[in-house]
Amino acid sequence: MPQPAESALRVSRRNLLLAVAATALPLHAVAQQAPEVPASVAALLPDARLSGRGEFRYFGFLVYTASLWVGSQGLGPSLGTAPFALQLRYARSLKGADIAARSEEEMRKLGEGSPQQRAAWLQAMQQLFPDVQDGDTLTGVFTPASGAQTAQTRFYFNGTLRGAVPGAAFARAFFSIWLSPQTPAPGLRDDLLANAGTKASMP
Repeated sequence: MPQPAESALRVSRRNLLLAVAATALPLHAVAQQAPEVPASVAALLPDARLSGRGEFRYFGFLVYTASLWVGSQGLGPSLGTAPFALQLRYARSLKGADIAARSEEEMRKLGEGSPQQRAAWLQAMQQLFPDVQDGDTLTGVFTPASGAQTAQTRFYFNGTLRGAVPGAAFARAFFSIWLSPQTPAPGLRDDLLANAGTKASMP
């Protein structure tokens, strides 16, 4: 039977563990808070809200964390009808030319665009996509056609505008890499669309 001193010691240790656990909970909650809306997104999408975020890993190695922001319309009745933004925060160093080539390859696998369109899109992406390192962000912000303004996707590198690619067709092809039901990363798609409210309307 334990002596009083031993019992007190056990109670003390238990209280210490409980105190540590209670202290850790708020820290964990802070880590899970939604990231702030990037200024580049807020400028074009004033009512932006986080739809979801998730990680893309290759053979277990983290490549990037993706975040999807949508407006009051969500993603709309189909991809390319409502404004939204997708940000990739990279965890590895990659060449911009490789990012562009891989993007074009995934578009082709998804059956998006004609060969001529994809060739033009590849050239545009090669010019817009920079080399990235751990911590860099690449953000694509899509705005649909409105009045005299054509639909376009603006690309920002670490918050600085790199340029834009016109047309809803490009937006549908590019963002389908992550948002189409045929995406090569279905788990990440589920994470991104967690609060979009429009999963059923995706192409």
